[in-house]
Amino acid sequence: MDSIDRLRARERELTDQLARLEADDAALRVDRADATADDEHDPEGSTLSGEWQRVDALRASTRDELAQVATALSRVDAGTYGVCERCGRAIPEARLEVRPQATMCVACASLV
Repeated sequence: MDSIDRLRARERELTDQLARLEADDAALRVDRADATADDEHDPEGSTLSGEWQRVDALRASTRDELAQVATALSRVDAGTYGVCERCGRAIPEARLEVRPQATMCVACASLV
């Protein structure tokens, strides 16, 4: 599988993950709206508020990575994918295998 295929696969994974997180968020909002849901005193598990914060953080992270993947796919279309946006040299294939949405070579990424 090449880097572009990995990008497209990751985009599908992230889109699916975001849909699941959106469903989790909707379910938690329904649970939080229930006036009888007193989870603050449950010593056995996390609170609804805690779960909502976790889901919200995961959604934000997923959206951020999805935006990075979309940007990388735009670079594919523009013919600039795999080129370091800082120095203009090629990003090594090994780096793109690990992080297909990389915008910089290792040397430039280590400077920021």
